[in-house]
Amino acid sequence: MTAKLLFILGVIFAATPFCSPPIALALGLVFGWFVPHPYRSQASSYAKKLLQYCVIGLGFGMNLHEVLRAGSSGFMYTALGIVLTLALGMALGMMLGVTKSTAYLVSVGTAICGASAIAAVGPVTEASEEEMSVSLGTVFILNSIALLTFPPIGNWLGLTQEQFGLWAALAIHDTSSVVGASAKYGAAALTVAVTVKLARALWIVPLTIGTAMIQRHQASIKWPWFIAFFVVAALINTSFPVGKPLFQILVSIARAGLAVTLYLIGSTISRATLKRVGWRPFGQGLLLWLIVGSLSLLLIRANWL
Repeated sequence: MTAKLLFILGVIFAATPFCSPPIALALGLVFGWFVPHPYRSQASSYAKKLLQYCVIGLGFGMNLHEVLRAGSSGFMYTALGIVLTLALGMALGMMLGVTKSTAYLVSVGTAICGASAIAAVGPVTEASEEEMSVSLGTVFILNSIALLTFPPIGNWLGLTQEQFGLWAALAIHDTSSVVGASAKYGAAALTVAVTVKLARALWIVPLTIGTAMIQRHQASIKWPWFIAFFVVAALINTSFPVGKPLFQILVSIARAGLAVTLYLIGSTISRATLKRVGWRPFGQGLLLWLIVGSLSLLLIRANWL
C-alpha cells in the first residue's frame, strides 16, 4: 500500500508546474531504486504511449517554417551518421564480446531514437526477451544520465540554443530525454531538437526493412505515426495564429505530460535492471554514446554541422 501511494504521489507531483523534467526523472530513479514498483509493466507501457501524445502536443508550439528548416538541415548528415554509428557500435560490441543481436540493438538505439528503434527492429532480428531487455535497459540508463548532465554541460560550454538543440538530437537516445533536456535549455533549443530527432526517427522504417531483407523474412514494422501528427500540429499552429491561446494550453499540458513520462521511465530502472544489463552491453553502449556525443559536439562547435 505504501509503495502504491508513493508512486501515485510521485505521478501527481510530476504533473505540477513545480516539477521540471530532470527533477521528475530523478524522483523516478529514486523510487525505482529504493521502492518495490507496484506497477512496473504498466508504467513502461503508459510511458511509451504518453510520450507520443506529448510530442504531438508540443507540435502546437512549433512554427512549421522553423520545423522544415531544421529538419532539412539535419537530413543532410543523418544518413551518414546512422551508418557510421551502426558500424562503430558493432565493432565495439565485437571487441567487448557482446552477442551480435544485442550489439546491433544497442547500436540501432544509439543511431536513431533509443527504445522506439529497438522495439521496432528487435522482432525483425528475432531477438530474445533477454536481449531486448538488456538493450532497453542500457538505453534507459544512458538516457537518464544524459537528461541530467547535458543542460549543465551546454551552459558551461556556452552553447547557443540552436547548437544545444542539435547536439541533444544527435547525442541523446530517446525522444523523451531529448525533449526534456532541450526544454530545460530553452524554447529555440526545443524546436531544433524535436525536429531533428523526429526526422531521425523516420529512419526506423528503412532500417527495419533493410534489416528484414538481410534476415530474409518479412518485417513487422511499428510505424512512427506520431511524427506525422506532430507535423500536422505544427501546421495548424502556423496556419491559425488566432488559436494561439488554446495552443499554448495544449503545449503546457504536453510539457506536464512529458515530466510524468520521465518519472514513469525513471521508476522502471531498478537494481535488477542494472544487474540484468551487465557490464559488456552497458560498456558498449557507454563507449558508443561517449564517442558519438563528443564527436557531434566537436563538429557543432566547429560549425561543421
